[in-house]
Amino acid sequence: MTVPAETSAQSWTARLAELGIRLPPVAAPVAAYVPAVRSGSLVFTSGQLPFIDGGLRRTGKVGGSVDPEDAATDAKICTLNALAAIDDLVGLDSVARIVRVVGYVASAEGFSGQPRVVNGASEFLGKIFGPAGEHARSAVGVAELPLGSPVEVELTVELR
Repeated sequence: MTVPAETSAQSWTARLAELGIRLPPVAAPVAAYVPAVRSGSLVFTSGQLPFIDGGLRRTGKVGGSVDPEDAATDAKICTLNALAAIDDLVGLDSVARIVRVVGYVASAEGFSGQPRVVNGASEFLGKIFGPAGEHARSAVGVAELPLGSPVEVELTVELR
């Protein structure tokens, strides 16, 4: 898919500033991996948790102790952390488009609103990247996530 010319010339760091959004420091890995890897014209992030200042905002299962709206906010924070990892690796302004989002939702038994939770990530990317933020996506319910996190998000982006 060809990215429109006005999008390809966009400075994403300027767009973040315009929205009043600051990238956090890259979250330190909690196991044996790196935050992001480049392969050709793609960057893949590791799954990002909703860390703020080095700690999780909350723990628990969505549809149980965690409200789905709060989890959607957590998905947005995960996405911000993924963008920080991309920026650290290649510079955010080198991103042509968001290709894929995968969101994992630690779900209480019977909870089936995973797509609504992962919309927190998708809508946030749309706000920043506009048409270049349109992406393929999976929203997966899981029994547990690392450190008891309610949400985890990973991104794949294409570079200019």
